[in-house]
Amino acid sequence: MSADGKCNCIISLVKIVFAVLIVVIISEWIGVTSIHFGKTTIGFLPMLYAVILGVIITPDLLGKHIKLLGQLITCKEISITGNVVMMALLPLGVKYGTLVGPNIEAVINAGPALILQEIGNLGSVLIAMPVALLLGMRREAIGACTSISREPSLGVIGEKYGIESPEGTGVLGTYLVGSVIGTVFFGVISPLGLQIGLHPLSLAVACGLGSGSMMAAASASLSAAVPAMSSQILAFAATSNMLAAFTGMYALIFLALPLSNLMYRLLPKKSH
Repeated sequence: MSADGKCNCIISLVKIVFAVLIVVIISEWIGVTSIHFGKTTIGFLPMLYAVILGVIITPDLLGKHIKLLGQLITCKEISITGNVVMMALLPLGVKYGTLVGPNIEAVINAGPALILQEIGNLGSVLIAMPVALLLGMRREAIGACTSISREPSLGVIGEKYGIESPEGTGVLGTYLVGSVIGTVFFGVISPLGLQIGLHPLSLAVACGLGSGSMMAAASASLSAAVPAMSSQILAFAATSNMLAAFTGMYALIFLALPLSNLMYRLLPKKSH
């Protein structure tokens, strides 16, 4: 790459960092908000606002109408954001790795129920993959349907296929949709499990999805519904989330991805 090319890349990177900083400041200023429906509380975390702001400042939306914003975030900046996402995920991967050693005793004491919950990840493959192919998706379905597509999934799919590949597009699409409606969905669905007779602690385990925001929304709603067990619910949810964060990565690599590729080869695909 020429000196001018490197200089332009550095300028674009600075623009992205500046835009991200502004989005983070605004999102944190808004803070955590919530809506109450009877005994059910739906929490909206700053990450939700960050995703929404990140979408609307792109050149295709507000960038068209606000000249200064259009100059700050151009199509060139958008084209390199995939690589920036991959770099940003590296510290997160290290963090998940450091969780294993200090908490190995908690993992062992948690018993097989918490560990075997990762088999539930295969449900997204078995159910979502046929539907995605029926709707006309191609290789995007492999990225979109192998898990709930949170940060570990972004890292795995991005490293294996590239974040700008069809598989990368699929996992990123599910990630964004989950960021926008996932916290709301899990904040509502968690307390509803009590109405069909599920034990609060089993629901607490189900709150651990490998996503901090979704776990926080689900466990907060559940704790509000069963205040007498609040501390136990939060402890089980946090332990489950910790396990899902690093065991889910291995379940994705060794189980979900191979199964997704096998189903993609075997299942009929809708012609375009």
